[in-house]
Amino acid sequence: MRAVDKALTALGWLNDQLGKLGLGIAWVLVTVMVATILLQVFMRYVLNNALPWPEEVARALMIWMMALVAAPALRRGDFVAITLLPDSLPSFLSRLLRLVLTCVAVAILVILSDISIDFFQRGFRTRAASFNLPRAWIYLAMAVCYFTMLFVSIELALKHLKALFSREQSA
Repeated sequence: MRAVDKALTALGWLNDQLGKLGLGIAWVLVTVMVATILLQVFMRYVLNNALPWPEEVARALMIWMMALVAAPALRRGDFVAITLLPDSLPSFLSRLLRLVLTCVAVAILVILSDISIDFFQRGFRTRAASFNLPRAWIYLAMAVCYFTMLFVSIELALKHLKALFSREQSA
């Protein structure tokens, strides 16, 4: 269990840092997104001259904001969870089920992370419709999202593993 504790400490620190950075950047992105939308509302309804780019920029900012907050939300348990089955099982089976489900999530996130790298690379072949930016930079949000969620899921799996063998409550 000493190796698990060291890995948990390292992953915990990494996930703390990535979460703080991601949440900080996400606040900036939300602010810019709202300003962009307000600019478009002003241009369209006050000046009767809509700009061609604000909707696409706002969508890209929203995608990035979501990508940056997904891992911290997963880590805090802020996603919707159906806990009827694990809560109704005996303690050991509940902890085992949580570990198995978290390992399934890790496996899925490994696959999605790999796919997202390919998607990012293919994004250099196209450009955003209303402004001159390769779509790859928008698609990079998927890789950021999946990799940070993977790190969190590994941390959660290790916590569940530790809880399974130490009779502690799982995270």
